[in-house]
Amino acid sequence: MTGLVYKSTGSWYTVKSEAGDFIECRMKGKFRIKGIKSTNPIAVGDIVDYELEETSDAVTGTIHHIHERKNYIVRKAVNLSHQMHIIASNIDRVFLLVTVNNPPTTFNFIDRFLVTAEAYGIEAILVFNKIDTLDEVTLDEQLYMQHVYQEIGYQCLRVSAAERKGIDALKELMKGKVSMFSGHSGVGKSTLVNAMEPSLHLKTKTISEASKQGQHTTTFAEMYDLSFGARIIDTPGIKGFGMVDMDPSEISGYFPEFFRLKDQCKFNNCLHKEEPHCAIKAALDNDEIAWSRYNSYLKILEGDDEHYRTDTYDEDRKASDKTRE
Repeated sequence: MTGLVYKSTGSWYTVKSEAGDFIECRMKGKFRIKGIKSTNPIAVGDIVDYELEETSDAVTGTIHHIHERKNYIVRKAVNLSHQMHIIASNIDRVFLLVTVNNPPTTFNFIDRFLVTAEAYGIEAILVFNKIDTLDEVTLDEQLYMQHVYQEIGYQCLRVSAAERKGIDALKELMKGKVSMFSGHSGVGKSTLVNAMEPSLHLKTKTISEASKQGQHTTTFAEMYDLSFGARIIDTPGIKGFGMVDMDPSEISGYFPEFFRLKDQCKFNNCLHKEEPHCAIKAALDNDEIAWSRYNSYLKILEGDDEHYRTDTYDEDRKASDKTRE
């Protein structure tokens, strides 16, 4: 029998059958998928083959095969630098929820996420949430961040779940597709899903005033069927986004504005750092590329994963200013 994984808890997987029934399944043995070193061999969004096991208490299943994935999105596994964690698979669109100060989302975090989405061929859309909470200063910051990414070509939405602003536009982008919501804890992922589909009653929590960080409400990734013909994968909040190993020569190709200029560099293997006649550095000097993006590129290139969890918007901006000097 074939089904779709809707929830993964690490040992049990909720699978929706082709008939529309939900069956709790376990994994049969160990899976090795094309050499992927992953902490979770089965992810939400996977299409799997399973066998039913009838016991005296309930009907469960055993997964024995995972179909080839069209894509997946990953991050470095916490405390396991040589392994990755597959957040979800077979995604049509990923929506990264961004808040300016409640909690703060940094340029560096956004760029790491976008680079990963580009690397795995997933369309990414930025959703600036909680716009109803912005004052004059934070509104300027939000609009500047939005400008940076729209100039590159990323689609951006401004949303308020509390005031139901932008909800209809978001739903239109999700119809007929499997979408994933991601972002820091506290950016309002579950609240936004509830605004679109109130019957789900997903748990939500408030921001911790002491740390200005969100509190985890979603423990495991889970997919939901929505009444307007869409599927959404709600994911646990991500504090940081450690990059999975990438060849240094490939990284600039996942920055669309860099990729468009790469062939204008004098050297084919230009890393856009100290090399002469670099088109990317020239574009920086002409303010055609955002310095925040170049700063993120350097951090990824240098493998600076130690500080990605604690970066704040101001620290990113100061680093960008220093780079520019």
